[in-house]
Amino acid sequence: MRNSHGGDIYTYGEVLDFSVNINPVGTPKRVLQAAIEGIYQMGNYPDPLCRELKSAIGKREGIYKEHIICGNGAADLIFQLVTAKRPKKALLAVPGFTEYQQALEGVGAEIIYYKLKRENNFMLEEDFLRYLKEDIDMIFLCNPNNPTGKTISIELLDKIIDTCNKRSIFLVIDECFNDFLDYPEKHSKKNKVIKYNNLFILKAFTKMYAMAGLRLGYGLCSDEKLLEKMQINRQPWSVSIPAQEAGIAALKEVEFSEKTRCHIRKEREYLCCCMKQMGITYWEPEANYIFFYCQLDLKELLLKRNILIRDCSNYIGLEKGYYRIAVKNREDNEKLINELRKILGQV
Repeated sequence: MRNSHGGDIYTYGEVLDFSVNINPVGTPKRVLQAAIEGIYQMGNYPDPLCRELKSAIGKREGIYKEHIICGNGAADLIFQLVTAKRPKKALLAVPGFTEYQQALEGVGAEIIYYKLKRENNFMLEEDFLRYLKEDIDMIFLCNPNNPTGKTISIELLDKIIDTCNKRSIFLVIDECFNDFLDYPEKHSKKNKVIKYNNLFILKAFTKMYAMAGLRLGYGLCSDEKLLEKMQINRQPWSVSIPAQEAGIAALKEVEFSEKTRCHIRKEREYLCCCMKQMGITYWEPEANYIFFYCQLDLKELLLKRNILIRDCSNYIGLEKGYYRIAVKNREDNEKLINELRKILGQV
């Protein structure tokens, strides 16, 4: 199988990886220590209900623990959810995270696409509301969107939530990159979970806490029957003890998250300033990655210099020339910029 995502270091070997949007600050030491301590418990089965982890998530998010489900990463929950709901017709905004499409195709759902337009800066527009017809069973929205890095207007997202409720459309909002926004609480819709049982908020520890290899995500939804169905229809020990212990520790790292946002703001400005000087077309980023366009085959040109970036041409709605890079630390960012300048003949 061909890997359609970033982070494929197993194919390319030792490269400076800008293709995945992992926190450049790294995994917090207390989270690493918690995972290590969890390894020493490997003789035991993990708690299939993730009770302690759910309590910690509930406390952090202000959500009843009965409205929380944990999984082996956010992608695991996407497939569980789609399998449990088995929608006949779904709506996706594209370009967007490819796992939504894959999960929906797996249950034979018909997929309707709303194309984000370059002339509108790849923003979700008011006309999206016209797509919310009563024959739509499920919608996936990524906020901020991957790969474009754009958030949905707060007012528009509220209208979408209300319309979906009126028309019995199940709405999934993927907030996996929400923690990297300058004002994450402002954009999150987790406070609406208790009111709307057709709303599912998807989150993960993967990006902010650099836990991609450990796999841990969670969902927030007040439809307890749905969560029970998801729990029954999966193998019981999907979240390991090290992952559960690391997640509990990560939820205590409030200062770490704020430190990360400060770092991302500074380095994001540096990268954008340099790209502007080089004449590279990019879309103003809001999270920890930058979406841009260049006619050159930058992925191959940079691979020759041991730098891996995300070629976005395999996203529905995009063609060759669109790329995404992660915001990393200054030393790595400077290496990327210097190599780009050489490729563009600006040295």
